[in-house]
Amino acid sequence: MEIKSVRIDIPEGCNMILGQTHFIKTAEDLYEIIATTVPQARFGIAFTEASGPCLIRTEGNDKELIDASAKNLQELGAGHVFCILLKDAYPINVLSRIKDCQEVCGIFCATANPVEVILAVTPQGNGVMGVVDGFAPKATETAEDKAHRKEFLRKIGYKL
Repeated sequence: MEIKSVRIDIPEGCNMILGQTHFIKTAEDLYEIIATTVPQARFGIAFTEASGPCLIRTEGNDKELIDASAKNLQELGAGHVFCILLKDAYPINVLSRIKDCQEVCGIFCATANPVEVILAVTPQGNGVMGVVDGFAPKATETAEDKAHRKEFLRKIGYKL
């Protein structure tokens, strides 16, 4: 077995959700979840089949984001994985609904940070072992950092 990492391409101004799922209807179900939860969102979804024709299935309302999601999954080469690229919405807006989707097995990450996916490569294929999301911590927050965090959350309307 070989272990390798693959960097995910997250277009400027986008957030990404990477997860594992198990059924061909995932792409359509994820489309419905995003479109009905955040109607103004622009997004692309790609899902990799792990049996039958083993195609990358796609949905979305933004061709560039659809194509970028499919390209990311082509680079990973792992079955039963989905990639969602979001603009004009954040993962926090849709994540709980996506987790409740009956064919979604789990979420690897939801972020706008640089992401590397750690893959196990076997003769059968590739499997996602985990992700590296962003960068290592530099320090523990100070009182000033904490005040800035609280101010920021209120500024963007996520806290009262």
